[in-house]
Amino acid sequence: MINPDIIKRNPQILRDNITRRKIEFDLEKLIQVDSRRRSIQVEIDKKRSELNKITDEIEILAREGKETSSLKEEARRIRDDIKILERQSEEIEKEWRNLILMFPNIVHQSVPDNEIKIVRVKGDPFSESYHRPHWEIGEKIGIDFKSGAKISGSGFSVLYGVAAKLERALINFMIDEHIKRGYKEYFTPYLVREEVMIGTGQLPKFSDDMYSVEKDNLWLIPTAEVSLVNILRDTIIPEEKLNISMVGYSACFRREAGAWGKETRGLIRQHQFNKVELVKISRPEDSYVELEKLVEDACHILDLLDLSYRVVLLPANDMGFSASKTYDIEIWMPGYKNYLEISSCSNCEDFQARRAMIRIRRKGGKVEYAHTLNGSGVAIGRCMAGIIENNLQKDGRIKIPEVLRDYMKLDYIPL
Repeated sequence: MINPDIIKRNPQILRDNITRRKIEFDLEKLIQVDSRRRSIQVEIDKKRSELNKITDEIEILAREGKETSSLKEEARRIRDDIKILERQSEEIEKEWRNLILMFPNIVHQSVPDNEIKIVRVKGDPFSESYHRPHWEIGEKIGIDFKSGAKISGSGFSVLYGVAAKLERALINFMIDEHIKRGYKEYFTPYLVREEVMIGTGQLPKFSDDMYSVEKDNLWLIPTAEVSLVNILRDTIIPEEKLNISMVGYSACFRREAGAWGKETRGLIRQHQFNKVELVKISRPEDSYVELEKLVEDACHILDLLDLSYRVVLLPANDMGFSASKTYDIEIWMPGYKNYLEISSCSNCEDFQARRAMIRIRRKGGKVEYAHTLNGSGVAIGRCMAGIIENNLQKDGRIKIPEVLRDYMKLDYIPL
């Protein structure tokens, strides 16, 4: 959630954000509702002050044995007025909250408009005549799209044999590497409460993209970010315990599986997929340094796997709802003949912390909102697809990256 003070203090920031993100939002309605909300609260405070004065007068007169009936009647009227105002306040508060929860995070000033900015390229894009898309190879090594569709419908897959082993090896390898770099491992629930999804920004705006269990009002997580961030919801963290680095594997569930077309094929977009997620909770003054570290931690995995990739800074109109600044890491896919996003690393500043009430207590006692960051470390299915396409040999075998051979007990996957 944005800082509500901006609505009154400097609404131009919000207008500029709408323009930069190229979105539609009824800002004037939010400004009007916010003004009404503030004015009602002023009236309530004023009435309460009047009531306190009258109550004090009644006590004084009562001790002196003087008449108080007229003052008591006035006090009763003021209490009735306060009840009416409080009901109005509750109604306007709901409307205000529904509006402000739909407004995206403020874009950082360093973020470009319209076009991506290529920050770094590692390795050379290449594609030989024998390279093929991973979905043409996958069925030979245990990626079964037909069984996935038979069990659950389109957008699902079944892994068996060496493909299942590779998936498991990638998860364990990534978590082990991130632990070496200072992250603490967590394994969190896949089903979460509505307020938890609100905390990280999936709800209410993206409810149609999520899977839910209506009977229990629970939601399937689209990423472990949701659970990891909310471990610290409604918490005041002593400053000396920051900064916090968390890593967690989870299955991820998303109803949206992309538009029809080439990039929806294979493991690129699935309704259920596996991912290792990185989350940081930091002091506000450290968060942009932590963002750069987060990118390096995700890139480290690709370096060890010897995959070519590039890092791009997303433009304002292509960033996620909760992000203030986002880097995408894209691996080269020779069978796909294009770069493919495998990780998004974002600084959400205090946007999620305000929604989830994650705060810091400074050494001097001051309490303020923390900053939250998240990034994939990395997406398992896309990483597997990258290994299959990049490591396909001329003789038809798939070379296992050296860092995975102890996990796989294999050097090559025969086709």
